[in-house]
Amino acid sequence: MKTLILTLFVIISMNYNAQGTISNLKNINPKNEYQNIHAHKISSDSLSTTFVIWIKQKVKLHKHVYHTENVVIHEGSGIFQLKDSLYTVSAGDVIIVPKNTWHGVVTNSETPMKVISIQSPEFLGEDRVYKN
Repeated sequence: MKTLILTLFVIISMNYNAQGTISNLKNINPKNEYQNIHAHKISSDSLSTTFVIWIKQKVKLHKHVYHTENVVIHEGSGIFQLKDSLYTVSAGDVIIVPKNTWHGVVTNSETPMKVISIQSPEFLGEDRVYKN
């Protein structure tokens, strides 16, 4: 049931925009080596941007001033910080990050964490503030 809900969520989210994209997550992989984080944009329009993101070690604590972010963990596991709370997360978990909310993750699986990140409105790379 958890897998069915996850699959429907990803398909609906990816097909909501005007581009009409259908992707199989098993076939989306980084094309090059990467140090810690690799992001691959699947789609984007004025309402939302969808990425597949791989995390080998961690994503530093940060917030998006104007964006809500929905994260679906497809592979791997870790410790996700949302505000001041820590959560153990793994494949199948869905995390809703309201705008202006501190969040980050530390991967604890042997393989990189692979997540779907849906940000709304459209993410143009100007909205990430890191905590010192």
